[in-house]
Amino acid sequence: MTVVTASQLAERDARAINARHGAIAPGEIAIGVVIGRTSEFFDFFVYAIASVLVFPALIFPYADRLTGTLYSFAIFALAFVARPIGSMIFLGVDAALGRGTKLTIALFLLGGSTAAVAFLPGYETIGAWSAVLLALFRIGQGIALGGQWDGLSSLLALNAPAHRRGWYAMIPQLGAPLGLIVASGLFAFFLTTLSAVDFLDWGWRYPFFVAFAINVVALFARLRMVSTPDYTTLFEQRELEPSRVVDTVRSDWRNIVIGAFAPLASFALFHMVTVFPLSWVTLFTRDSAARFLGIEMIGGAVGLVSVLASGLIADRIGRRYLLGASAAAIAVFSGFAPQLLNGGGLGEIAFMVIGFVLLGLAFGQSSGAVAANFATARRYTGAALTSDLAWLVGAGFAPLVALLLASRFGLLAAGGYLLSGAVGTLVALGINKELGRRLT
Repeated sequence: MTVVTASQLAERDARAINARHGAIAPGEIAIGVVIGRTSEFFDFFVYAIASVLVFPALIFPYADRLTGTLYSFAIFALAFVARPIGSMIFLGVDAALGRGTKLTIALFLLGGSTAAVAFLPGYETIGAWSAVLLALFRIGQGIALGGQWDGLSSLLALNAPAHRRGWYAMIPQLGAPLGLIVASGLFAFFLTTLSAVDFLDWGWRYPFFVAFAINVVALFARLRMVSTPDYTTLFEQRELEPSRVVDTVRSDWRNIVIGAFAPLASFALFHMVTVFPLSWVTLFTRDSAARFLGIEMIGGAVGLVSVLASGLIADRIGRRYLLGASAAAIAVFSGFAPQLLNGGGLGEIAFMVIGFVLLGLAFGQSSGAVAANFATARRYTGAALTSDLAWLVGAGFAPLVALLLASRFGLLAAGGYLLSGAVGTLVALGINKELGRRLT
């Protein structure tokens, strides 16, 4: 006798409700990818901005501002440590209960953890438990981020026309500048319309409620796609089903490691033009946070255009070549970026605009350069593990390390950190090219 669980019934009902016929175009997959990545990056930036503007004063008022921000960045990193654990847990859920069930649980966990942060009491109310709760909520976000991998990005890559692979590779990355623009705009609004006391008391909480609402919308939009019979068939045809983690790591560990290090330049720059400069400006200059968030919105708009341009350029010269060229440009940028950031208002604008141009070109193609190395049957799990490791290595501790280096040794040390990311990308791309030669 076969026992049907409630989760399986729910997924079956979702498929029945959303059943439709007709071919699935890459453009339709792209919509689901953009919705999912925008919600993910909006969550990321809401928490990142609060890590600079809110948590040091709310959770660590007993420490000086710099130390409190470093403590805050340490908790920020926990999500990236927990993310691979979430992937392994939810890959099992996917295999046992289906992609729709996995996605539902993961996104509700993400939304619940995010909304819980909005209700977080401060140190003055519950003491050190406020930091403990924040850490637990952050770990919950990380586990959920690992579980919300829906395979749509891989499906998009496999269904993209051969002559437009660069264009379709950049589509998932559009979520980053879109999420930054909305998150920065929300915080800038509350900073300029509320007193400092009201903002720290309750104003900062509203962006987290918005993040929860966006997660719910993203859940239904993505679930409506992945739960349909047409999509289920397409996932199966492309062999985009969970493979055993142990088997995938054993057979593809080289691709996973190379894929994690290939985007280091873009990930290092990612934080150098988003989280880190906000912390530097608020800690070491007299500029207002709201003004700099406005500059970040301009940078996000520039980055959006640059990501789009990366797709066009990559289809002309190749994704790996564009990644290598942009990594070399980032290495050059690291030599004078610190002077720009420390050069007053015009210097800050120049830093952000140049930085986001380079970020868009590099980040726009960072997800597609090595993913094609995976055998189709292992691409679903391999892509998830590669993404988790890339974010852990390239992004998890970046704000903490960059601020620690800059505060102790000056901004030039932060430029050195950026240079190390560029070198890491160039080395990974070189190794990947050499392996490709040996295998052909």
